[in-house]
Amino acid sequence: MDAPKVFTATVAWQRGDDAFIGGRYSRRHAWHFDGGAVVPGSSSPLSVPLPYSDAEAVDPEEAFVAALSSCHMLFFLAFAAKRRWLVESYVDEAVGYMEINAAGKWAMTRVVLRPRLVFGGTAPAQTDIDDMHHEAHEECYIANSVRTEVVIEPQ
Repeated sequence: MDAPKVFTATVAWQRGDDAFIGGRYSRRHAWHFDGGAVVPGSSSPLSVPLPYSDAEAVDPEEAFVAALSSCHMLFFLAFAAKRRWLVESYVDEAVGYMEINAAGKWAMTRVVLRPRLVFGGTAPAQTDIDDMHHEAHEECYIANSVRTEVVIEPQ
């Protein structure tokens, strides 16, 4: 068995001058990654109203959708390069749907990936593109880690 690969993130929050008791505190925090990137985080304004959330920060739900999209894209690009198809651009306007699940809990039940590709030179047939999307979905670490339905709708 291969040794596990370990990934880390530090999530840091401080109360500051907010009251805290009664829920009147900022949900703004920071995500620190090992390469030095710092991303402002917050609860979504859809979950916690302003001013206690920060609409400009990344919320966990957006990050979840972005992680699925990014993972799928990276595998797709690797498979396209291996097959010698020249991808000029890849843009995915992914959408996540938060709904009440079968257990009666709010959950990200479905994520729809809508990748739009531009190929240089001769483009592969649609069946080849579909095959690469299928393979990317099957190999994506994040998709393999969640129960959420992931739908791919190439544009």
